[in-house]
Amino acid sequence: MNWQLVYTKQAQKDAKKLAASNLKKKAQGLLDILAENPFQTPPPYEKLVGDLAGAYSRRINIQHRLVYQVLESERTIKIIRMWTHYDI
Repeated sequence: MNWQLVYTKQAQKDAKKLAASNLKKKAQGLLDILAENPFQTPPPYEKLVGDLAGAYSRRINIQHRLVYQVLESERTIKIIRMWTHYDI
């Protein structure tokens, strides 16, 4: 059973930036992996600390990250950011 993806307002804005910078295909590939299994490796992911404790990060490219939270009880993945390196 697939996981449901939900997007913050910021992630929706970030998606537009990704489309404009030809990174949409790469980000969509990561989103497809997350919908299947948010803990699948490869590609590797990092567990974040500090303000983003409880969230995970995967590289879109060297500069941009996909930051998300896994809500296991609801089988939902909350996409927080899809652009810069850990800005909130």
